[in-house]
Amino acid sequence: MDTERRFVMQGIRNMEIEEFLRKELERAGFGGLEIHRTPLGTRVKVYAERPGLVIGRRGKKIRDITRELERRFGLDNPQVEVKEIEVPELNAEVMAYRIARMLERGVHFRRAAYSALRRIMGAGARGAEIKIAGKLTGERARYVKFSDGYLKKAGEPAQVLVRSGFAVARLKPGVIGVTVKIMPPDIRLPDEVEVLDIDESKIVEEVGFLSEDSLTTENSDVDKEVKEIGDTESQGNQSHES
Repeated sequence: MDTERRFVMQGIRNMEIEEFLRKELERAGFGGLEIHRTPLGTRVKVYAERPGLVIGRRGKKIRDITRELERRFGLDNPQVEVKEIEVPELNAEVMAYRIARMLERGVHFRRAAYSALRRIMGAGARGAEIKIAGKLTGERARYVKFSDGYLKKAGEPAQVLVRSGFAVARLKPGVIGVTVKIMPPDIRLPDEVEVLDIDESKIVEEVGFLSEDSLTTENSDVDKEVKEIGDTESQGNQSHES
C-alpha cells in the first residue's frame, strides 16, 4: 500500500473511531479525542465532561471500550486515557450535544441557541457560531445561524484554531443537525502584533551612567592610540633620514 492510500485509510479509521466513541460516551459528555501511535501501541486520549461514566464501575466501561477498539478497528495494544474537560462551555462537542438535548426536550431552537451562545461567550470565548439545520418551523428544511464575537472563517487559522462540534437531535418532524464553532480565548492569531512598552526611566539612567564614566575611559583610550601612532610616525621619519 502506497503512502497516500495509507494516510487516507488512516484518516477514515480515525473518523470511525470518533463516531463510535461519540455514541458510546454520549451520556458522559464526549468532547473529542486524540490518537497517538507509538512503537509500544496506540494511545487514545478521550476528553469527557464526566470521566467517571467513561471509566465505569471498577473500570468495566473503559475495559470494554479498549477491547472493542482492538477488535473492531484493529488498533495495536490500545491504551485509553480519560481527561476531564476543564471548561465545558469552551468545548464545541459538549455545547452541540447540550443544544441537541434541549431541542429534544421541546425547547425552541432560538432560545436554545441564544442560551448556549451566552454561556460560551461568558466563559471567555473570542467568538462563536451556532448553526441549526433541519425542519425547524415547517415542512421545508432550512438552517439558521447565530454568532457573536470574532471568528475566523477561512485559511489555516480557521482549520487549526477554531474548535468545531456536531450533534443530532431526533424530533418528530425529522432530524435536526447542530454545528458549533468556538474560537477559544487562549490563542494567538498570525496577524496579531504585540507592542512592548518601553520604560523611559531606565533608558535615562543608562544614558546618564554612560555619559559620566565611559566617556573618560574612551577619551583616555583615544589619547593612548594617538600617542602610539605619533611615536610610530616619528620612528619611521628617523629611519628615512638615516
